[in-house]
Formats: sequence, C-alpha cells, structure tokens
Amino acid sequence: MNCHETAITVRFNEVDAYRVAWHGHYVAWMEIGRSELAGRFGLDAFQLGALGYLGPVVSLELKYLRPARYNDVLTVRTTLTPSETATLVFKSDILGPDGTRLAAGLTCHALTDLEGVLQFSMPPAVAERVERMKAWLEAA
Repeated sequence: MNCHETAITVRFNEVDAYRVAWHGHYVAWMEIGRSELAGRFGLDAFQLGALGYLGPVVSLELKYLRPARYNDVLTVRTTLTPSETATLVFKSDILGPDGTRLAAGLTCHALTDLEGVLQFSMPPAVAERVERMKAWLEAA
C-alpha cells in the first residue's frame, strides 16, 4: 500500500525547554501531510470548500513514541483509512531521520455542508475523489 510522504525539518522554534520538539507541533506536522495528500486528489480544505463541503476534525488520536529534536529531518507518512460513513479518516506516522517511528496518529473529519449540516452519505463529488485516492494508495 502506498502512502504520501512529506519531509519536515524540526525548526528551532519547535523545540521546548527539554530540547525536544514540543508535543503540539506533531499535530501541525500531521496536518501538513494530510493536506498534501488530500490536495493531490482535490480534497484539501479549500478544494473541499469549493465543492460545497467542510471537513472539520471531530476526533484526533496521537501516540508519542520517541522525541524529535532540533534539525531532525522527519518523514510524515499519511494514508486514508476506509470509512463506511461520510467521514475522511487519515492515519499518520511520523518517522525520525533513521526511519524510527516517533509518533502515530489519526484524524477523523466529518463532512458537512457550508452551513455545518452533517452529511449522512458521502457526496458524489467527494466520493469520486476519495475513490481516486484509495486507488492510488492501493496501487503497488
């Protein structure tokens, strides 16, 4: 299974008093990876809005395994997890310079219209893009 990979360099302002990347930055790094993957298929936040929908985060899971440090070049691996509902579920792994998994996370985005009305089935315009993304992720 394919995944989208994004390189992130830990900046000085992302390091805390313990000389490791502050935990809140991992969420931002996941968002960068998710936005890049979704954008390839017309589903980043602005593209989704242009289709008439929003995808607010309704749940976030993040497990910290090892610290990232200043100037580390990290790899954010992002994939889409299948869902039976009108949600987009993205899985992320953050890897250190040596490929060691530093963090693992997941975000779930519920689809709404532009007024915030929850969608109970995947809108056709979104479903078509999700299918293209899934086909790309499943290609060997």
